[in-house]
Amino acid sequence: MTLESSETEFAATYAPYAAEGVLYPGREGSPLLEFAAGGRVLYLFDRSGPYAARPGPARFIIHGLLDPDGTQLLTEHEEPAERLDVVGVSAVAGQGVLLQVGRLNWVVRARVPLVLGSFIPLPPAQPGDWVAFRTLPPLHGFLPPLP
Repeated sequence: MTLESSETEFAATYAPYAAEGVLYPGREGSPLLEFAAGGRVLYLFDRSGPYAARPGPARFIIHGLLDPDGTQLLTEHEEPAERLDVVGVSAVAGQGVLLQVGRLNWVVRARVPLVLGSFIPLPPAQPGDWVAFRTLPPLHGFLPPLP
């Protein structure tokens, strides 16, 4: 089972959910991009190819694999608020509102838009619901196609 059919198709599909931020100069040979967005510095596994992204203002589609044990819908008793915490080198945990819902993926706004995938069906949800989540490392970064 795969979460993406191709890098270009995935990037084109989720381009409207690209996060805006700053890409820092990378170390030669490192597959991790240092991307600051939403008040956080995220380390993204480069899925667009070496040298495709230039340092400076940038947009990236941030894609993570959900940890099933850390993913749930918020109850009516829990306070909804966007939160995003960096976990380890290249994972996040947080809370946010669903922008788009699929059987095996959610688009969540939690300080930045995140495309979050799962290999198992996700809890029934709809756009506007609030969720808590945790991803497994690494986060992936895709450059959206040029307009």
